[in-house]
Parts: sequence; structure tokens; C-alpha cells
Amino acid sequence: MAKKKPEEAPAGSPAWMATFSDLMNLLLCFFVLLFSMSTVDAQKFEEIAASLSSSFSILPSGGSALSTEGILVSSGASQLNDLSTQYNNMGLNTEGDFSEEVQSAQEEVEKEGLEESESMAEHIEKILEIQNVSDQVEVTATSKYVMLNLSGGVLFESGKADLTPEAVSLLDSVSVAIKQYDDNTITIEGHTDSNPINTAKFPNNMMLSLYRAYSVFDYFVNSKGFSEQSMTSSGRGDAVPIASNSTAEGRAQNRRVEIKIYNKINS
Repeated sequence: MAKKKPEEAPAGSPAWMATFSDLMNLLLCFFVLLFSMSTVDAQKFEEIAASLSSSFSILPSGGSALSTEGILVSSGASQLNDLSTQYNNMGLNTEGDFSEEVQSAQEEVEKEGLEESESMAEHIEKILEIQNVSDQVEVTATSKYVMLNLSGGVLFESGKADLTPEAVSLLDSVSVAIKQYDDNTITIEGHTDSNPINTAKFPNNMMLSLYRAYSVFDYFVNSKGFSEQSMTSSGRGDAVPIASNSTAEGRAQNRRVEIKIYNKINS
């Protein structure tokens, strides 16, 4: 007797899946219809949003969480301009001047800086006296730095930027006096008188003053072991005279190199 062949399953998805899909489609249409018929209470939504933004604002008064275009904006982002203004006006009173607290703190810092600079200047002057060069170096103290004024006539020949033998001897003595402040910021500024110069190497006074300052810088760094990370050089030309250029004596004073050793507070 021949065996009966098993019945094959009908092609396609099960019947229950079609019914389930129809049900899901009907539910989706139902909720879409409900949403389209509903309305949002914009006033209540804005009140809630504003309340939240006020609670989490970076500034005390908070701000509206809705822009004029109806876009929800975080209170912090909308108040960045106010924060910038508040930061720029920090420490100012209602008249735009520094408050008494800020002025008092600034005066205290300047006082401490001056005391430190005066102590540094006293120590430097003592060493310069021991080195017998105190009459060749003028030492002054400010709230920011101690300045050593060296005559350009001693350091360089007229119109040149190479150190003279006398300059090398003087800088040796100066280096002994300021070496312990090598970690402080030290700037070297070259200055000239107002007489114009125009050579192949120095087309103007600014360039001459720059090279002269660099000659001192180079000697301190490469011959005396000063740190090039804390020492800089610059030229000021005849822009900052300390005497009148109308006399020979005044021009001689203006031809100079200034070494400024900043105190720890301003380094």
C-alpha cells in the first residue's frame, strides 16, 4: 500500500499575522487622529518652561525659556551676553570706578612689590660696590622691578653694537650682582639718542638699539649662563628719552641699556 504524502504548509505569512498587522494600523490611525484633534496650552507651557529656567539659571533672575520665535532656549545660553558684561564690570562700582576693596587690594600688592624690589636693589647695590662698579650703574626700584641703567658710551663705540672690552668687564660685575635672580623675568632694553643713523647694518636708531640690547643678552646667556627662558631683549630706539636731546649731556644719558629684574610678584 502506497504511503500518503504529508500535506504542505500554505505559502505566505500565517493568518494571525495579517490580523495583528491590521490591528496595529488601526491603533496608529486612532492615536494620530486624537493628536491632530488636540491643542497645546502655549501659555501654560511657557509658564512651566520659564519656571524651570529660573530655577536652573546661571544668573539670579533667570530668563524666559522661549525666544520671540517660540524656540526653547536654555537660560544660560540666552544670558551669555549678560554674563560677559558682568565679568567685564567685575570690581567696578556704579560709577564705573574700581571699588574700595579692589583699590585696597591693588595698593597692597604694589606695596609688597615695592618692598621686595627695594630689598633686591639693596642687595644688588652692595655687590656692585664690592665689584667697584657702583659708580657706573644707576639702580632704581619700582613696585614691579629693579632697573639697572648702564651708559651706552661705556658699552659701545659710536654707531656700533659690539661690546667694548670695558663693557665686558662691567657686565661681568653686573652678572655677579643679578645672577641669583636668574629665575625672575629679566628684560634688556636698548635706547639711543635722537641723532639719526643710516648704515648698511643699522638703517635707523630702532635697529641699532635692538642689536645693542641683543649683544648684552647674548653675553649674559652664552657667557654667563643666564636662562634664555626668563630673559628677553628689545630695542626702543629714541622713543623713550630720559633727558633732552638738545644737549650733548642729554643725548649721552639717552644712549643707554636698561636691565629690568622683575620681582617675584610680577615675574
